[in-house]
Amino acid sequence: MSPSTTPSPGQRQPDLLGQTVVVLGGSAGIGLETARRARTEGAKVVLTGRDPERLRRAAIELDALGTAAFDATEPAALERFFRDLPGPIDHVLVTAGRPVYGRVLDMDLEEIRRRLGEHLLTAIQVARHAAGKVRPGGTLLFMSGTGARRPGIGLALTATLTAALPALVANLALEIAPVRVNVIAAGFVDTPLSAQLLGDQLENRRAQLRDTLPIGRVVGPADVAALAIHLMVNTALTGATYDVDGGQQLVPA
Repeated sequence: MSPSTTPSPGQRQPDLLGQTVVVLGGSAGIGLETARRARTEGAKVVLTGRDPERLRRAAIELDALGTAAFDATEPAALERFFRDLPGPIDHVLVTAGRPVYGRVLDMDLEEIRRRLGEHLLTAIQVARHAAGKVRPGGTLLFMSGTGARRPGIGLALTATLTAALPALVANLALEIAPVRVNVIAAGFVDTPLSAQLLGDQLENRRAQLRDTLPIGRVVGPADVAALAIHLMVNTALTGATYDVDGGQQLVPA
């Protein structure tokens, strides 16, 4: 090896060099931050989102390989996206969707059926459509949460989905192996979605978490993105759920 090609002591090869990462829900928050980190690690990225303008801005920032504006919970649109997606790809992160809050006794039965089906069926559909596109050793990553592991009024649907997704993913990891399948379970993450959900209570929530979390700060999208990239890179990890909540579960309610 000549001196000109010898890596300096501080250099390393990017972990995702030459790979392709697809982010469903990649125009903001956790999805966008993960896409940024993937690009830093040498990957090409394909982004999807509901808002065409926000998606366009994200694509320009990251020089995205491709984009598609659609609702990932719509079965026909999701099928069309994967059918038209050039393959092979290496990793898929699904951040699309939002938590479901409300008392089940007050909710319309059709709304409950739609919400339950929307979340779990989206995961199943992604697995079905992506299995033939993802290279062996690549991964499907699904976002979940930790907050609804404790019972609470208005959390029944979210708690049900929080419990169901890890079981689904563990079985998918066997069904579509050697493609790997994992869940990232986040606590409160300081994202635009959190700001939308909390409104004028956002700063109070931030202050509360800074005062009570063992890490002494609020979890941000970069924390979740770092875990997502690690799960893509470490090919020994499949069929499991990984928490990133700054110790939120350790704090008394």
